[in-house]
Amino acid sequence: MIDVDRARTPLGAEGYELRAGARLEITGARERGAFYGTRTLLQLLAQGDRVPAGRTVDVPRYKERGVGVCACYINISTPWLENLVRDMAYRKQNQLLLELKVKSDRHPEANSWGYYTKSEMKRLVALGERYHVTIIPEINSPGHLDPWLEKRPDLQLTDSEGTPQPSRLDITKDAAFDYYKSLVDEYAEVFPATSWHMGADEYMLGSDFAKYPHILEYAKKKYGEHATPQDAFIDFVNRVHAYAADQGKRLRIWNDGLTGAHTVPVAPGTTVEHWLDVRTRPSELIAQGHPLMNAAYSLYLVRGGFHTDTAKLYDQRWDPRSFEGEKLASRDGITGAKISLWPDNGRGETENEVAATAAVPLAHIAQVTWGSAHPNPTYTAFTERAASVGHAPGWRDLTKVPVADGTYTLRDTRGRAVPLGVELKRTADGYVTLRTTTGGKCLETRSGRLTLNVPLQPGTAVTQETCAAANTLQRWELTRQAGGFRLTNAITRMAAHVTAGGRLLQYPADQQRPAVWTLTAS
Repeated sequence: MIDVDRARTPLGAEGYELRAGARLEITGARERGAFYGTRTLLQLLAQGDRVPAGRTVDVPRYKERGVGVCACYINISTPWLENLVRDMAYRKQNQLLLELKVKSDRHPEANSWGYYTKSEMKRLVALGERYHVTIIPEINSPGHLDPWLEKRPDLQLTDSEGTPQPSRLDITKDAAFDYYKSLVDEYAEVFPATSWHMGADEYMLGSDFAKYPHILEYAKKKYGEHATPQDAFIDFVNRVHAYAADQGKRLRIWNDGLTGAHTVPVAPGTTVEHWLDVRTRPSELIAQGHPLMNAAYSLYLVRGGFHTDTAKLYDQRWDPRSFEGEKLASRDGITGAKISLWPDNGRGETENEVAATAAVPLAHIAQVTWGSAHPNPTYTAFTERAASVGHAPGWRDLTKVPVADGTYTLRDTRGRAVPLGVELKRTADGYVTLRTTTGGKCLETRSGRLTLNVPLQPGTAVTQETCAAANTLQRWELTRQAGGFRLTNAITRMAAHVTAGGRLLQYPADQQRPAVWTLTAS
């Protein structure tokens, strides 16, 4: 029996009681708590066909149990994100913090590839609501805005030598703030979350305020002679805070922007996600009235780069009180913790490789934000238990290839491309390589401008290049379509399109019709 008893207030919004005897009973004070009770029951059944008799009351230690994904610049497939949402819910995680670009109706000039359509994100949000996972969007600002500012030089920060900075918004311009507000408004059409993440990190990365004297002039005009350039930055953060609050949303920012001399404080109530050890300590941020989430760098996974050492963290009994640079004695003021997935070297790993690498770290962060940091005597025992629990119901195996390895003739069903003989071979991470039988070259996308080491320019050629097993750009996702198959590059996430003249180009599926291919065994 599954029941909701609102009188059971000690259970809070997410706790539950599980009784196993002659019958099974799950009771929550709210629907979410009862749902989490069913997740525990499913995990128990995944480990055996019997549920031990007894009673337990299970209440989370932290209210924010998150996963952060930078789907910025490089598109991550929606099936991959849907798998993540289902597994998060299975592990009782409740926040997916998603830095991304949604294709804009208001600013079509900013729609460089890497975006998601509004309909795609609405489906993901609906899935999250079904599974009690809140999708919190982020548009990082006023730095890291190059996906939005590339074709808006009028809003770019310009240094004293007249050199524009395409990734930085000029925070002294009213038009710049209006532009960012319009993005917040457009995202609100898709994401109903009551939080807004503006990033606010690394604004002066690789530079300093001295190169932009007009920022200091702006700060002094607004806050007096003792003002600093950092005051202008915090002023921008606070204006976004106030605007988000007017829309019923609480602001979130990264912590590293809150360093440097300043006279203007960040508005209390702004949630700070602490990832970097800088001058302002976690304990100080709590004292200043900021809800604090632990987003420690030690929890990061970077494509082709740094990977969190989960075994070390487990043996150290790491928990959300352990910030970079400071260990707090109390949980007071700490909202929880999240693990962060970043694409800094976009071709360093495929999505499927990231999923495999992240499985145990995600299980670990779920464990330490809900309950004990060290539930098993050894890390090996913990990983074995995590493996026995497995994936959530509805999780899809994205590594399955719909055809066997072999030699095939590849034909475009519209008859535009010359039939191509290929040796198709499944890769270890569940994609395929396509090696031509004449010439021995592999299909690849490599031309066009690079972003995070990835050719993300729509309309660039699919070419035949020297085969290299480690080259992720030669890996293709093969998916069934009516009448054949679609080929999508594993890294660029663009599909092969055939022009009227028979050329193979890569395009997002909403820009040009993906080719449908038949495979005939040779």
